Amino acid sequence: MRSLFLAFLALPLLATAQDKPVFKAGAATSNITPPLSMEIVGNFAPRPLAKHVHDELHVRCLVLDDGTTKLAFAVADTISLGRDVWDEAKKKLEAATGIPAANMMFSGTHTHSSVSAITNKDPSLDYRSFIISRVVDGVRRALNNLEPARIAWGTGKVPQHVFNRRWLLKEGVTNDNPFGGKDRAVMNPSSLLRPRLAGPAGPTNPEVYCLSVQAADGRQIALMANYWLHYVGGVNKEDLSADYFGEFCRRIEEKAGAPCVGILANGPCGDVNNNDYSGKTPAVKREPYEKIKLVAGDLAQEVLRVRETLKHQDWVPLKAAASDLELGVRRPTPEMIAWAESVLAKPKDATPTHRLEQPYAERTLAARDAKPDTVQAVIQAFRIGDLGIASIPFEVFTEIGLEIKARSPFKDTFTIELANGSNGYLPTPKHHDLGGYETWLGTNRVEREASVKITARALEMLERVK
Repeated sequence: MRSLFLAFLALPLLATAQDKPVFKAGAATSNITPPLSMEIVGNFAPRPLAKHVHDELHVRCLVLDDGTTKLAFAVADTISLGRDVWDEAKKKLEAATGIPAANMMFSGTHTHSSVSAITNKDPSLDYRSFIISRVVDGVRRALNNLEPARIAWGTGKVPQHVFNRRWLLKEGVTNDNPFGGKDRAVMNPSSLLRPRLAGPAGPTNPEVYCLSVQAADGRQIALMANYWLHYVGGVNKEDLSADYFGEFCRRIEEKAGAPCVGILANGPCGDVNNNDYSGKTPAVKREPYEKIKLVAGDLAQEVLRVRETLKHQDWVPLKAAASDLELGVRRPTPEMIAWAESVLAKPKDATPTHRLEQPYAERTLAARDAKPDTVQAVIQAFRIGDLGIASIPFEVFTEIGLEIKARSPFKDTFTIELANGSNGYLPTPKHHDLGGYETWLGTNRVEREASVKITARALEMLERVK
């Protein structure tokens, strides 16, 4: 009788234990290397055709499940993908898996040694359809790999590889832009400009964010990082390459062991690259891919160090929110249109006033004729326990990401750029006043106040998932 009574008392405890949600995670990769002979994008014309694959391009996928909510990440080795591409992949995934599109945060790394996903006239080179199918397959395979897991996050620092590439000119000094105007800030200044420089026009973020996901037995399922640095380059011009993003992932996977998936999502770095224009860093002639390996090696080493300090949790709550933000499309003034038409009317052998006047004259007229008058930008936020992640479909200036981090309701926050779309550079109004490449019409496509509206909406989304 006593044993039956004790067994009866234990029933609620057993039921409670069985009802406790189990945190799960799964990861996978899909190869998205395009065929050779496609045009490599990332630079002004003439653009080379791909003749060699230095290293394969991938989409790297991670799915998290707290028992109620699933979140899906996909990070693709591509310069960027338009919203239409990501939306089609999400639509297929939502139909196949039931995961809401708002719970999918998909982004491009911004390697400049990739190709465009715009539908090609040659059906055999329809990279758009191919990459959509591989993203869908990658996320579905990550779902198939779901298993009980634990999760942790933290930050490290790799300051030696981030430099603001926009420099202010000294008071009274200006630099010519393609439109016949004058700028107070210049991107990637030459050594000839160095005596005229006053200092960097903005900050950098030295931090690297680390999200570690392990199986219940301690195996590393995925190690995801977020670092705010443009592509590194130093790639043979006719090579396809995932740049330092791919090299970082290979290093992580090698050190963490199979079946770990390394993932590197790019953060707000629209004004940051790996070149020090202060003159303080000695110039070193490097072999192709040498600098990529240096940056990726240092980054992987720090992420692995941070991982060893983390205390993984058996369960954390997950939440997602997304919102469309309508932004006005930037239009050229009548004076700019007249300038563009005069540039394009010049004889082909005429000496240009500015080396980039022709491409920007073409972009000016394209901006005049672009439809519709607004764009819908997806602004998104994820909650992973006490970690907040925002995403923005632009090349975002670092100070915007730092403001979101400082004002976030979460103790830990980072931002992923070029997520769920690609709408050009996102300078602040202050930088619009300074001018420079990232602010030029055709490089920047949306209204002057866009960064203010996006920051406010990103913070609103973070509050919604808190």
